[in-house]
Amino acid sequence: MAGACYSCRMRESLTTKLKNLPTSPGVYQFKDVQGRIIYVGKAKNIRNRVRTYFQSNHHPDSKTAALVEHIADLDLIVTHNEVEALILEANLVRENKPRYNIHLKDDKHFPYIKVTVNEPFPRVMVVRRLAKDDARYFGPYTSAGSMHRTVQFLTRLFRIRTCDYVLPPPPGKRYKICLDFHIGRCGGPCENLQTEASYRQNVNALLMALAGRTKELIKVLGERMQQASDNLRFEEARQLRDQIEALRAVSHKQSVDIGEVADHDIIGLAREGTEAMAVVMQFREGVLIGRQEFALDTDKADADDAVVQTFLTQYFNHQPNLPEEIVVPTELPDLKLLEKWLKGVGGSPVKILAPKIGDRQRLVQLANKNARLVLDERLIHKKAMSDRTSKMVLSLKEELGLPRSPRTIVCFDISNTGETDSVGSAVYFDNGVPKKGEYRHFKIKGVVGQDDFKMMREVVGRYFYRRKEEERPMPDLVVVDGGKGQLSSAGAELASLGMKEQSIISLAKRLEEVYLPGRSDPVTIPKYSPALLLLKRIRDEAHRFAITYNRKVRSKRTITSALDGIAGVGKARRELLLREFGSVDRIRQATADDLARVKGISRSLAEKILKALMSQ
Repeated sequence: MAGACYSCRMRESLTTKLKNLPTSPGVYQFKDVQGRIIYVGKAKNIRNRVRTYFQSNHHPDSKTAALVEHIADLDLIVTHNEVEALILEANLVRENKPRYNIHLKDDKHFPYIKVTVNEPFPRVMVVRRLAKDDARYFGPYTSAGSMHRTVQFLTRLFRIRTCDYVLPPPPGKRYKICLDFHIGRCGGPCENLQTEASYRQNVNALLMALAGRTKELIKVLGERMQQASDNLRFEEARQLRDQIEALRAVSHKQSVDIGEVADHDIIGLAREGTEAMAVVMQFREGVLIGRQEFALDTDKADADDAVVQTFLTQYFNHQPNLPEEIVVPTELPDLKLLEKWLKGVGGSPVKILAPKIGDRQRLVQLANKNARLVLDERLIHKKAMSDRTSKMVLSLKEELGLPRSPRTIVCFDISNTGETDSVGSAVYFDNGVPKKGEYRHFKIKGVVGQDDFKMMREVVGRYFYRRKEEERPMPDLVVVDGGKGQLSSAGAELASLGMKEQSIISLAKRLEEVYLPGRSDPVTIPKYSPALLLLKRIRDEAHRFAITYNRKVRSKRTITSALDGIAGVGKARRELLLREFGSVDRIRQATADDLARVKGISRSLAEKILKALMSQ
């Protein structure tokens, strides 16, 4: 009854909001009765756009009809113009992954190559997020293996240091030269064996290579080689010659005749049912330098132009290096708006073309073929995994004598460090596949000391109490990490919530023994049984998730407790210090000059921090 009243109040609130919609550009977010965002859209005129969803019972497709049926509330964010709305929509879709939006299915944080050009002796590193700093970023890369091979090849070719030393070294501090120098992979700037100007030339060459400016780079290196030879610096000339030959070999392998020298990103699309795959083929100076592929979450009713446009906003919103042209497989409805937005992102005009004939059309067909190939591989793999998982689920039902096939499984684990930083995790698998949107972690609140049984009871209770409140479906099987004690505690908590019929088991780590309620002896499942393999996979994922959260909590507590109370060091500066040095111990070992290099940390504050840490 209370739930019904709550729904009524939400409907009344929605009706009121619909009567008072602004005519400004902005973003609207539709929510369901649980308050979850189910759709994010942008509009030039919010009132006109939002009201179209509610003006008729006849909607253009089944997806829109289902969306409207589940709308219980809406939030609005007004922007200055349509471009701002476009950017905000892309960010909100990426962050919330609403059910009725098109979004990247594997929308994790893809890796980027970062070059710290703001340092005297820059480094190359792999990061997962773009930071607002002076570094240069390249990516994102969907193949981490290919990206790491690129980094390894270029750092070795141009002798870029791989250490994390602060260079030049602070006064009075010396570094020991490493093996990379002795095997010719580094010029030894830590021992002043390479000048900053010489090292910077190597960094500039690496930046040109990452940007795909290979032909221009080979010309520059050739001029430097000739100059070194004329000045009798034959060792330097030999190194430059080797670099040129290596770049030519790589360029030859990548070369594709596209009829002209230009910078293009060619977008390909392939679809089958709700599955879709977008491919980006990156051409720089007429050379194919990379192919990125992205699985998309779509609906059958989504038009190709809507899928491509949504992909463009999500991909290029996190793309640090834009091409001159983006070639797409279909005409886009908001072409001019997208070009205006891209100019704001990159600082220079970017043309979007949907060619019907010519070289560009041939490239689009090539990109589409690549997308189809990747999608077919994905579908075949998915089918094989589905067949294998179905066998695992059926095997688990038979081995344990469960009343129904455990297609949905939730697994709980506890992680603590002695008597502190106790946390719990819950991971959720649907037909053998992890659903990370359903993962939950918990800080233990009601247990003092180290009592795994009571901790397990608390976590299970909090999880299922919330699930019942939200009227969400219960899993087919509950798995707890541990033995009979953890099983008994979790079972007692389920019974107190009126869930005596809920299937539950425990899996002990030591001998992989499975315990069932009401049985004193464990069930022995054959070592290589598909059922045991599935259980171990789920249990190990719960353990990983719990350990990761425990480390996060412990790290936050350590840095907070050590730096708390130091005047001038608030939350923002604590996070900057932790990000730069990694731990309190490394901050304690640093010099005042090291700390003062961190943005926002003055020399006097650095000295105050070190004095406070040394006294602890």
